[in-house]
Amino acid sequence: MKPHLLYRDKDFNIKATLPWNVDVLAKDLELQVLFDCMSGKDELLAEVVSKVVHTSIGNDAATILYRQEILKDCIALREIVQAIYELSITAIESRKNSWFGVFTSRPSSVLSGSVGMMGIYAKHLRQLRAMADEHIDKFQSEGFHRFLVMLRSELNDDYFAAIGDNLAQLSLKGGIRTSIQLTKANKGIGYVLHRSEVKKLKWWQWLFPPKLPGYNFQIHPRDESGTRALDQLNDQAINRAANALAQANEHIQQFFILLRQELAFYLGCMNLYNRLKELDETVAYPMVTPPGTYNHYAEELYDPCLALSMGKQVVSNHLNADYRRLVIITGANQGGKSTFLRSIGVAQLMMQSGMFVSAKEYCADIVNGVFTHFKKEEDRTMQSGKFDEELSRMNEITDHLRSGCLILFNESFAATNEREGSEIVAQIVTALIEKDIKVFFVTHLYDFAMTFYEKEMPQALFLRAGRMDDASRGFQLTEAAPLPTSYGPDLYKRIFSDST
Repeated sequence: MKPHLLYRDKDFNIKATLPWNVDVLAKDLELQVLFDCMSGKDELLAEVVSKVVHTSIGNDAATILYRQEILKDCIALREIVQAIYELSITAIESRKNSWFGVFTSRPSSVLSGSVGMMGIYAKHLRQLRAMADEHIDKFQSEGFHRFLVMLRSELNDDYFAAIGDNLAQLSLKGGIRTSIQLTKANKGIGYVLHRSEVKKLKWWQWLFPPKLPGYNFQIHPRDESGTRALDQLNDQAINRAANALAQANEHIQQFFILLRQELAFYLGCMNLYNRLKELDETVAYPMVTPPGTYNHYAEELYDPCLALSMGKQVVSNHLNADYRRLVIITGANQGGKSTFLRSIGVAQLMMQSGMFVSAKEYCADIVNGVFTHFKKEEDRTMQSGKFDEELSRMNEITDHLRSGCLILFNESFAATNEREGSEIVAQIVTALIEKDIKVFFVTHLYDFAMTFYEKEMPQALFLRAGRMDDASRGFQLTEAAPLPTSYGPDLYKRIFSDST
């Protein structure tokens, strides 16, 4: 049995290797705020949602849509999904809390413990089957409906009858019946354990036990060597059955572990959904297009991490960058440029994870990787200049870039003069576009921005952060040509006027 609630045809691997830039990506996009909301301080949820989001690159459109439909079911039927999740936890914990889980290496002990553990698992499987029977008609998604159909099919009445019959036999209440082939020196091989009928004895049969058919013998109560020899024969007879039942228990345990992990992702998504709704924010299930189509459209796109941090609704933006490979964002300081850039990166990861996104409408193509190159604060431990450090990080990124990736620049290469910085950035961006890499670039390098604007490139879009008439910021971007100023004096006047 396999849940297959994250993939149609494979299991979720919580030990999957993370991308090389996972720490940088999480810091630049402030993803920890998102993960904290999704996990609600639950360690497993925190581990699962981080793993799913960071390994989302590589998911195809079919997998993304498969998860979207399951998520819709989970949000609509949260109480049922929560009950299934809690049942999986109970089943997993039952092994930890039961003495049946403490086996010795002796086959007889393994068998006895496995029989007891299988009885507990059978109880939980019956509860899971009952949930499937009761709620199967309520689920609309392919993934969840298939999961419940699988439970009804594989956990049918015949299955539980077989479990009960086999456990009754393997409890060995009727004794051990085995056949052995004897070879040279009477060495036994080919041990086969046979079914044993448990017969209820009359009261007089307890006093005068019936004679056993065939030849038999009894071991003297004080014959310790004979007792040990008989125990060894019994262990060899039941060894295969003990191992098979122990493996069956392990299979069921792994099923519940996998079910818990896969449902943990959807519970995290539900936690985020509820919190964003509390903040009166909108969410949308994005339209997904194949890699290389360069679709990027959004209505009322916002940064969910900012909304969660501030605990209130934040300013959103519109974007129409279909068929554009380059988006250059300029304008006023503290005008919402960096926030918009983060909203692009977070939305891409959420979309490719199969989640809803923080927008009213959203459509984007699948990318082969998400990279960030953000301006860093001064670091006294740096062994070279800040500009050298930026070049070094860019060089590391290029070692992992490939066609169809998305890279976000935030005021990169501003540590040198305008002319030199603009020339270097122009060469880097030109090379990236030629390699079919989608670029979003927030910059104050006017020469760089104007170089591309004057080319009138059809694949380039220019956005500008606005400035109100009273010098305040509206935090919304509009399509407009670059300006040679970022209105730094506005900030200077506001900061120092407030301090006087």
